[in-house]
Amino acid sequence: MESYGFLSLLPPVIAIVLAIRTKQVHISLLFGIWLGWIIIDGFNPIRGSFNTIQALVNVFQDAGNTRTIMFCALVGALIIFVQRSGGVEGFIRHVNRVLEHYEQRRSGSNRTVIQVLAWLTGLLIFVESSISVLTVGALYRPVFDQLKISREKLAYIADSSSAPSSILIPFNGWGAFIMSLLVAEGFADPFATLFHAVAFNFYPVLALLMVLLIIFFKKDYGPMAKAERRIMETGKLLNDDAQPMISDELTDVQTIEGATPRAYNMVIPILIMVLMMPVMLAATGWESAMAQKPDASTFRLLLFAIGQGSGSTAVLIAVLTSIIFAMVFYGLQGIMKMKEMVDLTLKGISGMMPLALLMMLAFAIGAVCKEMGTGQYVADVAKAWLSPSMVPFIVFLVSCFIAFSTGTSWGTFAIMISIAVPMARDMGADVYITIAAALGGGVFGDHCSPISDTTILSSMASATDHIDHVRTQLPYALTAGAGAALLYLIIGLMG
Repeated sequence: MESYGFLSLLPPVIAIVLAIRTKQVHISLLFGIWLGWIIIDGFNPIRGSFNTIQALVNVFQDAGNTRTIMFCALVGALIIFVQRSGGVEGFIRHVNRVLEHYEQRRSGSNRTVIQVLAWLTGLLIFVESSISVLTVGALYRPVFDQLKISREKLAYIADSSSAPSSILIPFNGWGAFIMSLLVAEGFADPFATLFHAVAFNFYPVLALLMVLLIIFFKKDYGPMAKAERRIMETGKLLNDDAQPMISDELTDVQTIEGATPRAYNMVIPILIMVLMMPVMLAATGWESAMAQKPDASTFRLLLFAIGQGSGSTAVLIAVLTSIIFAMVFYGLQGIMKMKEMVDLTLKGISGMMPLALLMMLAFAIGAVCKEMGTGQYVADVAKAWLSPSMVPFIVFLVSCFIAFSTGTSWGTFAIMISIAVPMARDMGADVYITIAAALGGGVFGDHCSPISDTTILSSMASATDHIDHVRTQLPYALTAGAGAALLYLIIGLMG
């Protein structure tokens, strides 16, 4: 692979800066992709422009990318179904009855309870980060709106409880991917190695605790404090110039006339989608698990199969199953006719087109970064800074920067594990702490990056402006990240 040196940083960094400054995420990403291909093609604008178009087409050559984009589009159908059926209205009524057992709303206890429930829901759905943020957004957005809690806060809670829980409880595709990287580095028992490292994976733990601290102490700061004041004082769910990630057609859908609002019309389809995730992960990974662990017990084989499964296939099948179930379920209740369900499906998909386009651009800029060797360049430059005591600290910082610039935690894991593990061994640093630093840094950078798929999905699920989500979340993520970096520094200096 040809090395582009410092130039490899320009496409992602400029795209991120432009997105934050202009709030035109699609155009900013497209410019970053175009700039990357211009550099790759020797600053030939004609060839670079043609290769930019081809790069967008090539996104769909990867089956995983295609399945993820299809999932994003089909989620719109599920969202509009649960609203039209009266499931959302019924869920709100049910939650209000539960909250009546607490103090009056002016005391704020109901706001605390519902935020903790949203955090706990995201934490428990550790099987797949995409399903986690979608579930939290779909279930709690109407209640947050009613209790005057900003959508930026919902996006923050959803985002901060998804990837951190997925990496701390690695019985999922995250764990399987990391273990495969550890096997490549010669670890005979990658499962035990990963669990040793989890004890030192400070950022995900601090990110989860940070959410609880903000909820219980009610001490918002930075842009989030402004967002909370806005909704409390004016009732505005979004800023005046906000561009929510899903259209008003999907957030303003009313219960169909004559239908009785019932919470289970929302909860059951979403629960089916959540439960289908481990089932499909096990199904898609079973053959591989049988080949690699033929003598394992059924339980261990099942866990290994879940880890070996295809995440993109699982989320796509899960949402399709949920949509089909919802059609049958609502049809049997006489809520909707087939023609209306088909029309709603198409309407839901059309409402998610901006998100699907954004995901395509995110995948495309990730491919440009890979082609230019952005992550590898940053990692190579950082080697000059390393001493045994500083290895975990520097590895964490480098992982943060790579993930933030490329928008991918998994890509960062692949780069940094292959560099950090041999380095830790050669320099006498603690291997487990170094692995944890690489993983935690990848989650932090991905958590903050405007071009991360999880960040994008969190904005979508919460129906908030994407850049507003990034801006409001960043100070909290930086606080947790600084705490993690300090811990790695102290541990390294103490030996």
